[in-house]
Amino acid sequence: MKIAFIGDIVGRPGRKIIKDNLTKIKEEFGIDFVIANGENASHGFGLTIKNCDELLKMGIDLITGGNHSFDKKKDMMVLLETKPVLRPDNYPEGLIGSGLKVCDVQTANGIEKLAVINLMGQFAMPTVENPFNWAKKLLLQLQEDGIKNIFVDFHAEATSEKRVLLMMLQNQVSGICGTHTHIGTDDLQIFNNTAYLTDIGLTGCRDNVIGMDKKVPIQKATTGLGGHFEVPSTGKSILQIMVIDINEDGKAIDCFKIKKLCNNNEYIITKAMID
Repeated sequence: MKIAFIGDIVGRPGRKIIKDNLTKIKEEFGIDFVIANGENASHGFGLTIKNCDELLKMGIDLITGGNHSFDKKKDMMVLLETKPVLRPDNYPEGLIGSGLKVCDVQTANGIEKLAVINLMGQFAMPTVENPFNWAKKLLLQLQEDGIKNIFVDFHAEATSEKRVLLMMLQNQVSGICGTHTHIGTDDLQIFNNTAYLTDIGLTGCRDNVIGMDKKVPIQKATTGLGGHFEVPSTGKSILQIMVIDINEDGKAIDCFKIKKLCNNNEYIITKAMID
């Protein structure tokens, strides 16, 4: 099974570069299933029904979330009940939706099961249950159900939290990829059969500040006066995708990252270190 994960999609520029490139990438690299973090897909904050449908039509199979999942609360309440959309599973109990989904994936070998887990970190985030203890509980449930192919989107601010999760779940899950900071890290690896990347980085405008127009971030940095972040209407975009090849035992046997710049027809491909 070959799966792909797209980093935080930020607004229209992120959606457009996916529309322009995803079908070709799926065909060229033989990708069976695409997961994407979409909590910033609608003008940088939240996800609307319209934009969710748009992303699904582009070839994304499942959308994960994070601390902005409920910014478009009315739409998200509908999406969590009707569409393949997750929110972090360790939000306080009683909240609508889930952060765990077991999917049937069509591969060359037939239908295979893939579990996708969406978790959120604790540092500088909304109130959530302990993600590490929560992950152990979910993993035990999946192991009892015989699910071997498991991918985790860990939406967290602190790089140390993401690394802790790898140390806990190594050789038990197929892949872990961090989201939230919108800044990609340079530590792509396969560690004890688990593909790992601390943060994949954003998919959207790359010539601004974490996908947002630079004016308000500069104003806040220099004067302390904040404002509403806006997604630029023009600018240079980037598409960032992590691809994991998983064997029949749920182990990552290959992993690489694809970067596609809007003004370049070539891919920038980074192969994972193998530890």
